[in-house]
Amino acid sequence: MELRHLRSFVAVAEELSFRRAAQRLHIAQPPLSQQIKRLESEIGTLLLRRTSRHVELTDAGVVFLEHARRTLRDADLAVESARRTARGELGWLTVGFVDSAAYELLPPVLRAFRARAPGVRLELREIVTEAQLPALADELDVGLVREVEDLSGLRRILLLREPLLAALPIGHPLASRPRVQLAQLAAEPFILFPRASVPRVYDHLVALCRSAGFSPRTAQEAFQYPTMLGLVAAGFGIALVPTCVRALRRAGIVYVPVTDAAATSELSLVTAADRDSAALDTFRTITTAVAAKLPGSVADGPRR
Repeated sequence: MELRHLRSFVAVAEELSFRRAAQRLHIAQPPLSQQIKRLESEIGTLLLRRTSRHVELTDAGVVFLEHARRTLRDADLAVESARRTARGELGWLTVGFVDSAAYELLPPVLRAFRARAPGVRLELREIVTEAQLPALADELDVGLVREVEDLSGLRRILLLREPLLAALPIGHPLASRPRVQLAQLAAEPFILFPRASVPRVYDHLVALCRSAGFSPRTAQEAFQYPTMLGLVAAGFGIALVPTCVRALRRAGIVYVPVTDAAATSELSLVTAADRDSAALDTFRTITTAVAAKLPGSVADGPRR
């Protein structure tokens, strides 16, 4: 059974005239009559009673009309859904992100993505980088991660290389400085992430300090930046944080830029190298466009 035969039948059933139905379908009347005959032959019963002056539906035709309309609606919906999916307007994306990506980058990305692709369902998961990387093989479609180099099997786009800030408690001797060098922080107690949970960020910060001539002394550990800042405000130590953390306007904290050229933190978008879809491409395009407007943007730099 062909959809064009169903469309022809619906046109005749609604017009109750082969002539008007043929005009509506932009075909000649004889081919239209042949299509209806083929359809009735395939079904095995008359759907229309015809006379030289009149066309009416049989009982079978009345029932068939309802189902034919539904089938055509479903077919049209299937075609439109396929087209929208191909344009990245329908589908499902599971997005992993580190907590710092939610401060400045993720909110405008999500707003823009929902405006462009409202039919794509997003599942958002806040996960540390180390847990995201293996999950990209099956559970995650895309991840926003920190301090990740190029890895086999992954496609990486470097979004931001954010300058680091020294988060200092108000009243700290360096809090009034316009900028500091890492070496000036050598004697300070540090609030750091636990290495067991976030080794990449921990190792990156420790390596920066060692390149400045000292190993940081860990006073306390924290799993997230809000906790870290709370400990800084309470006077337990200082912290090195990416620029985006300034969005957390914590009372009792002063952010002072660190001038060492290498004192940056990289935020990247990563996907499995063999995973792609129109929805994923839309998310990738929007994310890079938003990142291009943020401090530390590397939009003009190399993409991998």
